[in-house]
Amino acid sequence: MAGHSKFKNIMHRKGAQDKKRSAMFSKLSREITVAAKMGAPDPDMNPRLRLAINAAKAQSMPKDNIQRAIDKASKSDAENYEEVRYEGYGPGGVAIIVEALTDNRNRTATNVRTAFSKNGGNLGASGAVSHGFDRMGLITYPASVGDPDAIFEAALEAGADDVSSNDDEHEIWTAMDALHEVAKALEDKLGAAASANLAWKPQTTVELDESNAGTLLKLVDALDDDDDVQTVWGNYEVPDDVMEKLG
Repeated sequence: MAGHSKFKNIMHRKGAQDKKRSAMFSKLSREITVAAKMGAPDPDMNPRLRLAINAAKAQSMPKDNIQRAIDKASKSDAENYEEVRYEGYGPGGVAIIVEALTDNRNRTATNVRTAFSKNGGNLGASGAVSHGFDRMGLITYPASVGDPDAIFEAALEAGADDVSSNDDEHEIWTAMDALHEVAKALEDKLGAAASANLAWKPQTTVELDESNAGTLLKLVDALDDDDDVQTVWGNYEVPDDVMEKLG
């Protein structure tokens, strides 16, 4: 399991698909609303909104839900969300970055701190771990889109920096300021991506044993269960055999 939070992995593991899907739609809606509020409500004129809509479509979010999230941005009584980042350490010394969209910083900070403290971690100061990550663009496609060689070639032609493929998906990494351009070029070739967003790529990774991995996954679950948390990034690697034991 790679070191960033993926809904599908957590949905598989916990088996609570309906609950997780509802939470995922809520988070996707929030990102769409924020993106529409920060720029034009037209995805052709607003790259962040375009990526948010594509991510929602990739998760089979209904068109009505997407449109409601866009319309919400123009309403006078719409919540004012702000982007907040938290940094800390998890089991085994793993570095973790949590990104949130919140309308109440105190509530979110308390919830994130509690999740860390109850699951073998501790929240650090701003900048505590981010120096060990590179801020980049990350575009993902399901493995079924094409074989690794074809995806590698398409990604490089589109201007990507790096590609890694496994049995589940293709991860395409780009320079931070090239994300929208590369995502658009790939969309023309491969169709809409499963996800495309700014990411934190660890410079080095920590391989976890069964004990630490089990506690870490509980921490990731607890963070993902919080409505305000959008993404969780970490520098951990959980070997396949350990993941199988944890179920």
